[in-house]
Formats: sequence, C-alpha cells, structure tokens
Amino acid sequence: MVLTLRTRWNANPAPNPGGFVCGDNGGLFTKQAISGLLSKMSSTTTFKVRPATLRDARSVAELHNTSVREVFKSLVNPAALSLPTLEKRQAYWREAIEYSEPQVHVALDGDKMVGFVGFDRSRDPGTPPTMGEIWALYASPDFWGKGVGLALWDAARDGLQEEGCTHVSVWVPLASERAMRFHELAGFKRELSTAKTVPMGSIKIEEIRLKRALG
Repeated sequence: MVLTLRTRWNANPAPNPGGFVCGDNGGLFTKQAISGLLSKMSSTTTFKVRPATLRDARSVAELHNTSVREVFKSLVNPAALSLPTLEKRQAYWREAIEYSEPQVHVALDGDKMVGFVGFDRSRDPGTPPTMGEIWALYASPDFWGKGVGLALWDAARDGLQEEGCTHVSVWVPLASERAMRFHELAGFKRELSTAKTVPMGSIKIEEIRLKRALG
C-alpha cells in the first residue's frame, strides 16, 4: 500500500510558560518551530509502506545497524558501542518477518528501503493484551526529517488498531533528542517512573517508556 503522509502530530501540547514545548535534556521548541516542522511534511509527500518479506531481512539489518551508529555517534564513544554483527541482526529480523513477531513494515522511496518499523503487543510484564508496542522504528539517516518516520508510525498505528490494541508504548533513549522529540510530537507522553538503565555492549543507556492512546 502507499501511505500519503497524514499530519497527526500533537501540535497543541499542554501550554508552558512563554509558549514553549519542552524537549529532552532541557531543549525548548517554540510552537512556531513545531508549525514549521509540520509544514515541511507536505501532504503530497508519499512513501510506499508495505509488510516486509524474507528478502528484506538483510536490508533491514543493514539499515538497523547504520541508524543505531548514527544515533549514538555523538552520544557515546563509537569504539565502546558494541552492536550485533550484521549476520545476527539479519537472523533476528528474518525470524521476526517469518513469524510476524513483531510485525515488520518497510518504507520505500522508489525501490530503495529508507526505513522500517517493528510493532506488536507490549513485551512489558503486567501489561494488558490491548497494549501495543513499537519495538523498533528507524529511518535511513539520509532521510531523517523527510517524513519516513511518520509514514511508518501511521502504518504501525493502523496495524495495532487492527489487532485490537487501544494504547501503544515505546522505549526511547533519554539522550536521543531526535527520537524523543519525534514521539512527543506524535502524541506520546513520558512515564517518568519507568526510567531504567540498559546495557548496550560495554556501555549503559538510560531509557524511558512513552505511551499514548490509539485512535
């Protein structure tokens, strides 16, 4: 299917003094800046989003590792960032695609894969079956800010609703301003009590869970 980008950001967040919307690490974004961001995502911009096939597994794995390196290169010492090998990534995503756990969709610009999303029921203990989760959402660094993430989020939201989910969560690194801003503009809210430290190779990353209602 071809998804036309639909602007469903939370463009009217709770007011803050001075008309600012708070970002991660104390960053501030004016409402004018948010409006500018939304206007760049033209309603005529389209990416083809479809379910992944087994043939996509290697491209998904390559894009996954490339995007993670780009995200964290300014946050941690690149030498300390230990990622799974391409072969291990490929095996993981091949199994995910084969068994739909999670469901995987890819975004295409022409014939080029420019992003992917994995979504399913929440993996967190104690959550109800109506709680979905974005397991992974990555866009090619060359396409950051061009609407790929929004197209993938649209597809994931629709898929989770079809599965009967009423809410969705996502775990985001606290230090990743870009990812935090994306999800907050998409209507996700931080659950402050969920912050935790997770290992990534020889380093540790602070993560927090965000959640929003579907609909």
